[in-house]
Amino acid sequence: MDQTLLEIRDMRIYYATTLGNYKVVDGVSFNVNVDEVLGIAGESGCGKSTLVEGLLRLIVPPGHIETGEVAAPLITDDETTNCDLLSLTEEEFRRVRWKEISYIPQGSMNSLNPVAKIEDQIVDTILAHSSFTRQQAKKHVSELLEVVGLSPEIARLYPHELSGGMKQRVIIAAAIALKPKLVIADEPTTALDVTIQKMVLQTLVRIKKQLNCTIIVVSHDMPVHAQISDRLVIMYAGKVMEIGPVNDIFGNPLHPYTQGLIATIPSITRERKRLRGIPGTSPSPSEWPSGCRFHPRCERVMEVCQQEEPKLREVSPGRFVACHLYL
Repeated sequence: MDQTLLEIRDMRIYYATTLGNYKVVDGVSFNVNVDEVLGIAGESGCGKSTLVEGLLRLIVPPGHIETGEVAAPLITDDETTNCDLLSLTEEEFRRVRWKEISYIPQGSMNSLNPVAKIEDQIVDTILAHSSFTRQQAKKHVSELLEVVGLSPEIARLYPHELSGGMKQRVIIAAAIALKPKLVIADEPTTALDVTIQKMVLQTLVRIKKQLNCTIIVVSHDMPVHAQISDRLVIMYAGKVMEIGPVNDIFGNPLHPYTQGLIATIPSITRERKRLRGIPGTSPSPSEWPSGCRFHPRCERVMEVCQQEEPKLREVSPGRFVACHLYL
């Protein structure tokens, strides 16, 4: 039986605007298991990046966490964190951040300080979240760079002297510096060519095995999840539409939205035909549709879909779907 690393319950993250609250994440619940790669997928604007920023308590005004609970029974042996991570004080959460849960941010290649050497930036990260001496931290940098497939000489360079793929792997090295139990990678392959994307994904798989850690990968790119994820969470309009093992979701997608996402992926094995996109546009988080949020774009819409919001239900072991077709 899978052990649960995190339990996310009813997470709601809103942004206050002159038009009212933008309900970017609006009632999300799922578990993250030990020693898995969990993918979170969906169109841009579905709330997936905001969700993981909420897990790390990186939401700043005008955003706020309206409700939610993040139980972390296996993140650390410290009893203070065997509770809701969102209820911890900032000082208590600092002991968890980076040491137990680390982050590869979206647009991470732009996260490096352009006027500081790579070594100094990783050393500062280590010193801020550990009891390492500066000398110990410097020695550790060389080891980290080798883990992600970079030469130790990279430590003496500035970010502008590195390629996009090298900068991305430097950020990964910083993220694993203190051997966290959970690494959250937000769009780790964005703006990289296909060859470098594969290299970055191979790096993530390698560090998972070496550190025996859990990884959450956020990406709108379904082929990325097909390559790296063990289990997949599909989000749309601030909600979870479907959860299941990645092979099951790609082999037999249940929700019409998931079916639409997979149908847009080119294939060299299927019959050659024009790809179809999902009709319509994503709704605004300031005014989600009534009933099922996907119903204005769904080709299998029923009357009940327009009136009643479907609950996320387990329809078979490990398969969850929020759709009236399966109730």
